[in-house]
Amino acid sequence: MSSFFIAYSDPLFSIIVFFVIIFMIAFFSYWWNKYRYSEDTKYLANFLDQFSTLPSKEELRVLISSGDLSEKSWLLLATSYYKNGDYEKSIEIYNELLKVCNHENKLETMYLLGKTYFKAGFLERSKQIFLEILKTTPRTPEALKYLLLIYEYMRNYQSALDVLEPLDELNKDIALDTIYLQTLALLNESKYSPQEKAILLLSSYKKHHQLAYMTFEYIFRVNPTLAWENFDNSKSALLSDILWRVEQKDLNLDIISQNGYLRELYTARGDVELAWSSIVFELDILIKLQGKANATLSFEYICENCKKVYPFAFYRCTSCHTIDTSRVEWSLSKDYYKDFSQENNSFQ
Repeated sequence: MSSFFIAYSDPLFSIIVFFVIIFMIAFFSYWWNKYRYSEDTKYLANFLDQFSTLPSKEELRVLISSGDLSEKSWLLLATSYYKNGDYEKSIEIYNELLKVCNHENKLETMYLLGKTYFKAGFLERSKQIFLEILKTTPRTPEALKYLLLIYEYMRNYQSALDVLEPLDELNKDIALDTIYLQTLALLNESKYSPQEKAILLLSSYKKHHQLAYMTFEYIFRVNPTLAWENFDNSKSALLSDILWRVEQKDLNLDIISQNGYLRELYTARGDVELAWSSIVFELDILIKLQGKANATLSFEYICENCKKVYPFAFYRCTSCHTIDTSRVEWSLSKDYYKDFSQENNSFQ
């Protein structure tokens, strides 16, 4: 019996007991945390299930006014709906929050509501929200930028230009925006003929050397001769899709023969035989095929700023709203137009 009590005084026994206690604490702590996580997940899932369908305004008002969730939590929920494209749900939450939120969060909620209205296409409602924000805090660059975009999309270019003045006072760079809006205003001005617009566009480009794609896209469309006479050889790659679609009768062979890139481009299209290879893979393949395969170039457009890809050309990116950041990317594709022409000719 005395030997049993001696064992308890053994240092090794004490160490074993110590580690057993640590193990038991760690074991119960692990399973308790796992249980709490599981319960929290179930609570969150049950809460989100309430929004699988949009609740009525009254139900939403009751949920928000009950205070079960903080205003920040509701803002996060509305933001998640916004990112998923559920603008209706997001707008409902923001509108109800504005009725109960404190002054600290009001401007943030109004800004998010105006942004959501803009994204959903409710430009007039978005405009009213941002104007209300600017009445309270006129030195708000983000609100001014969205107001500028709204006026631009509504084709109210003079109002958009007016918005640039306070942005300039806030030391924001407005040079490119000014040229861009003035160009849009010119293109939508009814008192000028297309030929007059082309000349004015060209004059603006020579002065600022900005908006090359926007300028030459219009001039090649209304006056190819003027476009070739004032062609900027340094922009050949940028204008690849525009040049590819120029009709054969409108080509200027003197300019094409003096530009290496243009020689490759139009040899690949089959208009001339001035190149035998190209460092551009797609052009090189078309040159080597020499019209033996029914292939052509197809184009897509990438924003250099946000890297978003579009199937059509753009002057202002609809995602990040930057100007003149469109860059063309090409790939080989089947020439469906040629197939269609051959089918029509078969009936003659």
